[in-house]
Amino acid sequence: MKTYDWIVVGGGITGAALSYELTTQGFSVLLLEQDATLQGATRYSYGGLAYWSGTSELTRQLCQEGIERHRLLSEELDADTEFRELDLLLYIASEENPEKLAANYTNFAITPRFLSVEEACELEPLLNPQAIAGALTFRHGHIHPEKTTQAYIDAFTRCGGELQITQVVELLQRSSRIEGVKTAHQTYQAANTVICAGGLSRALLQTAGISVPLYFSHAEMIETSAVSLQLRTLVMPANTKRFALEAQASKAEVESLWDEPGHEPVLPVLDAGAVQFRDGHFRIGQLSRVMTDPYATVDAAASEAAIRTQVGQILPALEKLPGTWHRCLVAFSRDRLSVVGSLGNLEGVYVFSGFSTPLVFVPPLAQRFAHWATGQDDPIMRQLSFSDRT
Repeated sequence: MKTYDWIVVGGGITGAALSYELTTQGFSVLLLEQDATLQGATRYSYGGLAYWSGTSELTRQLCQEGIERHRLLSEELDADTEFRELDLLLYIASEENPEKLAANYTNFAITPRFLSVEEACELEPLLNPQAIAGALTFRHGHIHPEKTTQAYIDAFTRCGGELQITQVVELLQRSSRIEGVKTAHQTYQAANTVICAGGLSRALLQTAGISVPLYFSHAEMIETSAVSLQLRTLVMPANTKRFALEAQASKAEVESLWDEPGHEPVLPVLDAGAVQFRDGHFRIGQLSRVMTDPYATVDAAASEAAIRTQVGQILPALEKLPGTWHRCLVAFSRDRLSVVGSLGNLEGVYVFSGFSTPLVFVPPLAQRFAHWATGQDDPIMRQLSFSDRT
């Protein structure tokens, strides 16, 4: 049986980028993904690159490295990631205090520009002026997340990497070492295994008795076909409720609930926003729920109606656009930093997940991880180390 240097579990943006970077360092790599076409958080994301959002030396460095990497990625991967820069418009709801919300953004690497209601509607004519008290705006990066992921996978296979479409059900453990994975039909062995399975990472690691501070929300959105209606900006709320939901759901007092299905530790939130891709189709969302069962059922019709109603208040022209409701799992950590690196005293297993801003952080961190895997010291990898943060 062939033994690989690395098995990467999960073929979204995290696993695809990491597989490619490991292969460029000369490792033999097997990438395992359960779906033949993307179905997770990468597939249903807005595609935004919040390179302005660093609030510490660490995150500011990663944001800068991330946007620089994206500007060159299409050429390196020999495929169009649809990278562009556009205006991000963070609307302030009519009942909110503009000065207070603007103050929340003063510690970011780039300070936003405040817009009056009139200026916001001039920048984005689809806005409902009665629904807002103003807006904040940044220049914002944007990619097509599926095309970027596929570009990474294609480059990975051109470099000699192997891709298998199969579901990993268990980690192979011998004493204090992980030696590979089991799927429904086969066993694969590797010197090293890295889990990049997003919202399913926690459950997969638990099959080997590994507990990590990784959590997930159920994110819901609506996707439309290409339409002639044009949205000039990427629209999101300045008061993003998802981050508060993640903070509440990862508190120590609810930790025990995550080991049992059927719990909903916090109430759902809805951050009404929208983005239009280059081909004219929209993604509209986002409703976020925290349910400890990754396969929990929800009322899709009620969710779609709630999304449409709230988006319609801000962007009335989008409320009734024909579209399809979708749901995916979004992984997160306690501190909005990714969980990256080795797992304490257990050898042969690593994690690369829990990114709150994955699309901008993943390319530089995947590159750093691969260099670190060759034995190079990396201060950022040390700062993100699971063992140093627990």
